[in-house]
Amino acid sequence: MCEISATEVELELGTMDQVELQQVQWLWEPYIPFGKITIIQGDPGEGKTTLALRLAAACSTGEPLPGVEPMEPFNVIYQSAEDGLGDTIKPRLMDAGANQSRIWYVKEDKKVLTLVDNRIEEAICEANARLMILDPIQGYLDSEVDMNRANEVRDVLRQVGAVAERTGCAIVLIGHLNKANGISSKYRGLGSIDFRAVARSVLLVGSLRNDPNIRVMVHDKSSLLPKGKSLAFGLGDEDGFRWLDGYEDVTADSLLCGTSSDSKIAMAEELIRELLSDGEEVPSEEIFNRAKELGIGMRTVNTAKKNIPEIKSRRSGNHWCWRMEA
Repeated sequence: MCEISATEVELELGTMDQVELQQVQWLWEPYIPFGKITIIQGDPGEGKTTLALRLAAACSTGEPLPGVEPMEPFNVIYQSAEDGLGDTIKPRLMDAGANQSRIWYVKEDKKVLTLVDNRIEEAICEANARLMILDPIQGYLDSEVDMNRANEVRDVLRQVGAVAERTGCAIVLIGHLNKANGISSKYRGLGSIDFRAVARSVLLVGSLRNDPNIRVMVHDKSSLLPKGKSLAFGLGDEDGFRWLDGYEDVTADSLLCGTSSDSKIAMAEELIRELLSDGEEVPSEEIFNRAKELGIGMRTVNTAKKNIPEIKSRRSGNHWCWRMEA
């Protein structure tokens, strides 16, 4: 027999046959689920807020996100603790083509909003919002919460997760990375690792060292489905924001170094040299297909090709051929 100590809360038990099966609903499969917490993190200035604003704009208009069908537009709550609404957030939403009437925010003139504030759930219900973005996480922690203490962080995020589940709203938290170098991405989040543990999905955003106008979003953690492929978007040039192909093989840890994986590039170089070793022309499509079988993306193959000056390209009909000069 167990010794039972007195508790303040009456014990209630259930059995699994009483639990109703539920299917996860997706805002952006497999990256952002409804009714759960998602974290978007990265170093300052690397594109986290840009991605979040583009996400909010797409949801407000029904514009399709990469890899999914167009959706019915819905209301979004965008809460920023760092940028001004009138001089920064609204102009960037306008640039993203957002339906401003569907983008809501909680007024904080009388009281600063925190993650455990009951106004979060009230706002979601009142605005009928299906997405709430809080940028950054640190700006919405109560002053008494130590973000490096696991027990305090876990309790706060458990409450936020419960709000997401009750309302069915996707709650996206934007987070900065710490300054540590040379360690796994899972330990670069600012504060307790419990931020990452409680989130059902974690997206890492960063730029490539060899092309700072390109940002890559890596699916760093996924608790509900296999991780989605890495996605890239262009910033900072005359073409403005645009989604890009060819960066599927970028990993979280390689992105933190600012470039694609050196080992993948080396593998691609070895493959190219092998396929072109006899001096004959080979269709580039054949090279890309062979590389894909090895898990190497088109972008990495093209990078490897630039590293081999002996390779020459020639257009033949509707396709390109590569040849290795002696």
